[in-house]
Amino acid sequence: MVQVRADHPINQDGTVNLDAWIERIQERVPLPEPQILRQACEWAGELEEAAARTEHRWANGASSYRTGLEMAEILADLKLDQDSLVAAVIYRAVRERKTELAEVERCLGPNVAALVDGVQRMAAISVSQNPPKANTFNTQSQVENLRKMLVTMIDDVRVALIKLAERTCAIRAVKDADDAKRYRVAREVFDIYAPLAHRLGIGHIKWELEDLSFRYLEPHKYKQIAQLLDERRLDRQEYIESVMAQLRSELEDAGIEGDISGRVKHIYSIWRKMQKKGIDFSQVYDVRAVRVLVPQVRDCYTALGIVHSLWRHIPNEFDDYIANPKENGYRSLHTAVIGPGGKALEVQIRTHAMHEEAELGVCAHWRYKGTDVDSNSTAYEDKIAWLRQVLEWHEEMGDIGGLAEQLRVDFEPDRIYLFTPDGHVLDVPKGATPLDFAYRVHTEVGHHCRGAKVNGRIVPLTYVLQTGEQVEIITGKAGGPSRDWLNANLGYVHTSRARAKIQHWFKQQDREQNVQAGKIMLERELTRMALNGADYAKLIERLGIRSQEDLFAAVGSGDIRMAHVVNVAHQLVEPDRHSEQLDLIPRRPSKPGRRGDVHIQGVGNLLTQLAGCCQPVPGDPIIGYITVGRGVTVHRADCATAMQLQDRESERLIEVSWGGEPVQTYPVEIFIKAYDRSGLLRDVSQLLANEKLNVLEVSTHTNKDDNYASMLLTIEIPNLHLLGRLLARIGQLPNVFEVRRNRQERRA
Repeated sequence: MVQVRADHPINQDGTVNLDAWIERIQERVPLPEPQILRQACEWAGELEEAAARTEHRWANGASSYRTGLEMAEILADLKLDQDSLVAAVIYRAVRERKTELAEVERCLGPNVAALVDGVQRMAAISVSQNPPKANTFNTQSQVENLRKMLVTMIDDVRVALIKLAERTCAIRAVKDADDAKRYRVAREVFDIYAPLAHRLGIGHIKWELEDLSFRYLEPHKYKQIAQLLDERRLDRQEYIESVMAQLRSELEDAGIEGDISGRVKHIYSIWRKMQKKGIDFSQVYDVRAVRVLVPQVRDCYTALGIVHSLWRHIPNEFDDYIANPKENGYRSLHTAVIGPGGKALEVQIRTHAMHEEAELGVCAHWRYKGTDVDSNSTAYEDKIAWLRQVLEWHEEMGDIGGLAEQLRVDFEPDRIYLFTPDGHVLDVPKGATPLDFAYRVHTEVGHHCRGAKVNGRIVPLTYVLQTGEQVEIITGKAGGPSRDWLNANLGYVHTSRARAKIQHWFKQQDREQNVQAGKIMLERELTRMALNGADYAKLIERLGIRSQEDLFAAVGSGDIRMAHVVNVAHQLVEPDRHSEQLDLIPRRPSKPGRRGDVHIQGVGNLLTQLAGCCQPVPGDPIIGYITVGRGVTVHRADCATAMQLQDRESERLIEVSWGGEPVQTYPVEIFIKAYDRSGLLRDVSQLLANEKLNVLEVSTHTNKDDNYASMLLTIEIPNLHLLGRLLARIGQLPNVFEVRRNRQERRA
């Protein structure tokens, strides 16, 4: 929901009552010299009056003086210091050239002037004026402006917080502006400043910026969700009050002093969850929500136990952000339960300190030069370290697209936590490999990575890391990245950061090397996929590349993905051969057994029916029994009848499992040539089993004279992408030196 702000205290003549206003500010944050803040307010008011004769007002007609006061109130809520509040009050006057920065320094001091100057530099940041492309950054000036922003923030993060306050006022003020203006401001706030508030951990600013931006970017969707919330607001409020009373009583009985309140679910958050999970409004569990604040961490888990003892927990709806904090330092317990009346309810549990950090983020751990703060608190340094990391990466890449992506809110927040050999903890996205970890440690560590150990055991660079593992990177003194690392089918890197670092390294190489390497890589891949007949002239035309040499250079440097080139080549080679098109018309779709909306894998095309004795439902462990003339009967694994059949007719029991929608597959022949060795066929079969692929035919031949083994397999493949990945994985098996798709000419 959009935050509602209090009006300024007003005198009878309509002017702002500065005494009452400053007194209200002092209730939130201590002011060592309140007369300086008053001086700044009076000066800003005088400058506005002087400019009134020329109607020099903010572009949307709002008072720049009142806006300065509003900014200062936002910063007071964030517990910022007096200099920040003074800079906020006078900032708009400087930006609108009603006074000069030198005059600010003379009257209010160098610290305030430095803050105003930093915010002015950040003011240069804006998104494209073209609404459909408003979230793109492509000019050199924009690149330079963002670099200035990051440098300034690293020097003094208060500048970013003042700018956040200014943009909060800006998006509040466009309520009555025209649609184009509202869209432009909302686009900028949504793309840059809401994610920045998220990264700095300032929860209540982030929510307001997201909700207001969403209101102007997607007005129909915003109103739809707002109406759904309004329709049930009274019922929901009564329900939450009864839940709070019950929970408060239980906590008191357990001797826990809990502060319980209803939690407002923000409109954009609801919409994002609906989109992410593909659900409707009625399935959003945390529309009804309460928050429990307790004194200590151990009380959090005690309170969680009480909640779960009162109401049944909803599976897969529990997150422990205390044991595994979010990237921006957020800590809390989140759980969803079936509350009174069978209604879904979310409960958040955290300590008072965690709540303050969730609301204030980096502001909860202020560290100014010369001040004494808890030395164990690292939240502020972690966030500044993140900004330095983004800046370093941005300067290496020299463009802004990736930076905008880094600033965005992470819609896939699942991260894993790994240990270095020295015991330090680093977090990487779920699915990361040792190479991702190496580039997370340092760019040069990634470039010189030659192997990895996990928990003391050597693992392949494609190994998928898990939380809690200790990772040691083995480096070499010479050499650089392998071009294979950029091949998505091989699975070497998972993160866009690592991929960007590798691409950047190859971009620095000579074009001639890239052309030569790209030619070898592309010809090898086209041969392996049986696409040798691709017309390069048509291929470069379809790809929008000027010459064949440019194509090879782009492949060699990693500027274009191999999978994309292969897909285009496939369309060129077989535009009409629909019976063999992997991604068009199926020749032989698999048909798992099904009954109604239930799909069962593992029983081929046999008739299936659910046993009446135990009536299994999706999710239950199940087993199949081959009947005489009635296909397969599916029982629950713990069914008494099934257990009796296990003793009497175990040979007629088969393994079955619940599956999703049937996937159409296509028969493809794969040719493998290798130096013969023991276990070769077993390794190929195991790889196919790991990919859950069905093998239709297998023929093998070994030439004893030269010890070559040839295999021809017919397997069912759902798409071209999986085929490319499968060929790459088989090619990595020991002794295999050739693997390719075996294309047979269509018979008449």
